[in-house]
Amino acid sequence: MAKTSTPQALDFERPLIELEARLEEMRALQSAESGPDLQANIQSLEERVEELRGAIYRNLTRWQRVQIARHPMRPYTLDHIHAWTTGFEELHGDRLFGDDPAMVGGLATFQGSRWGYRDRTVMVLGQQKGRDTKMRKYRRFGMPNPEGYRKALRLMRMAARFRKPVITLLDTPGAFPGMEAEERGQAEAIARNLVEMAALPVPIVVVIIGEGASGGALGIGVGDRILMMENSWYSVISPESCSSILWRSWDFKEEAARALKLSATDLLPFGIVDEIISEPVGGAHRDPDAAFEAVGSAIASHLRALEGIDGPTLRQSRLEKFDAMGRYETE
Repeated sequence: MAKTSTPQALDFERPLIELEARLEEMRALQSAESGPDLQANIQSLEERVEELRGAIYRNLTRWQRVQIARHPMRPYTLDHIHAWTTGFEELHGDRLFGDDPAMVGGLATFQGSRWGYRDRTVMVLGQQKGRDTKMRKYRRFGMPNPEGYRKALRLMRMAARFRKPVITLLDTPGAFPGMEAEERGQAEAIARNLVEMAALPVPIVVVIIGEGASGGALGIGVGDRILMMENSWYSVISPESCSSILWRSWDFKEEAARALKLSATDLLPFGIVDEIISEPVGGAHRDPDAAFEAVGSAIASHLRALEGIDGPTLRQSRLEKFDAMGRYETE
């Protein structure tokens, strides 16, 4: 995925995008014969752009981070997989009902040597969204059906059989809410994954790369290490749905996002996530290659730390990790 030079602007980014456009126009006028006045104006405008960029992105609200996580040009699961693995072989079907294009996964060689680790075969899987209308419909906006979670479970069982680490990438607004999904056992499929992932005898590294909503995300979100990109979000419910329940309207989604404490900086102190992966200024869509490097480096670091730990120890520490979430003491 190439670096995005003119990303689509979110509402709060518009003043910056307009200023950047003016700067590009002035640079286009620049030539060897340009006078000192133009050079000075360009330098002044560059300083204003940097100042405004810092003012916007240093003080993002939780709702603004949700918007960045949903940016249509943000790197998706397959973008990440192809960026830091080679030889990815996508595997299809749950062997019970069918295939689910909203959930992708397969074996690949993780290029750990790029970050001082080693290249090794891994099982990598995650929810996949679509870029255009046709693909969004095909992928159901990254909302898996039960067969998607059962496919993921089949692949994780395969990884355990061959002693391969599992990497899961979370990016979904939730499990598919259609009647057919409920008829085929959506809740059971997610619950089964929680049980089996808790007991899987191989390392599991979970990375929240965009949206991490409800059981739809948690269905592949139990792991030894849970990493979260800086501008992603992770919560039991989306801000809009929370707003509609509490206020009977979507108009209070910003207040809901603030109350849900769904950002990476909110979740790290509670031990819900283990590391925040920094993004390029403005979000991963601004410089996908830099985002891929940061994610790949973080995964390599945690795979290295988990290497050599036996299955029973992994299971026990995993259970203790999740048991500790939400624990508090009273005087």
